[in-house]
Amino acid sequence: MCSSFPRILVAAALLVGGQVQARELRVCADPNNLPFSNAAKEGFENRIVDLIARSLEADVTYVWRAQRRGFLRETLKAEQCDLVPGLPSNLEGVRTTAPYYRSSYVFVVRSGEPLPKSYNDPLLRERRIGVQLVGDDGWNTPPAHALARRGITDNVRGYTLYGDYREPDPPARIIRAVADGEIDIAVAWGPLAGYFASRQKVALDLAKVSPAFDGPQLPMVWDISLAVRKDDDALRRELDDFLQQHRGEIDMILADYGVPRLDAVAHHAAGFP
Repeated sequence: MCSSFPRILVAAALLVGGQVQARELRVCADPNNLPFSNAAKEGFENRIVDLIARSLEADVTYVWRAQRRGFLRETLKAEQCDLVPGLPSNLEGVRTTAPYYRSSYVFVVRSGEPLPKSYNDPLLRERRIGVQLVGDDGWNTPPAHALARRGITDNVRGYTLYGDYREPDPPARIIRAVADGEIDIAVAWGPLAGYFASRQKVALDLAKVSPAFDGPQLPMVWDISLAVRKDDDALRRELDDFLQQHRGEIDMILADYGVPRLDAVAHHAAGFP
């Protein structure tokens, strides 16, 4: 009896030690923002995080917060989490990995309707256009600025990216508006457009906007990365290694969600005509 007691203590100590040493990966994400993430973990960023966790042998803990103004200040920078997926590469105030995809804003129309060739296409002066807006104060996205620079405003309607969070998938409203005939053309961020276009009751067509850079301050094309705190270079290096080693699996996930691509993957197979 006495001889077995120390062994029990040792086993218990090892178990407790194992629990203490178990790695936790805290991820900040939006709970209602498909195709990127949601609380049910159905977004492509959720699936990529699952891959990361398996690669790093870590348990994931999500910190859910609507991705609105102040999101990074109140989450990653406040050390509430270690990782935020899906941010623009080289974003100031954080440290980003190598990009894992590049996408573009796109024009969306009902199938069979003419697609604009560029922001200079006269078609944009004749049709009802929807653009995405950010925030309750209507902060304009690059496409909204590009249209306004050309005096195209009277036939433009704004659709907030935030919407009513009591409803599922509020950013999808601009794509549904095209399908329902509420507007003729939407100008939306590619991953969102590609995902929701395939889920409408009518067929929709997509084409990347042009020009890709409408002046130095209006990029329409973005490289997307994972982000960590500026001082967490060790995790950033691990994530860069992960992205290099699991490129094929990540590409398959993005293709499953219809993400239009402008990087090394053939974008004809990923949403662009």
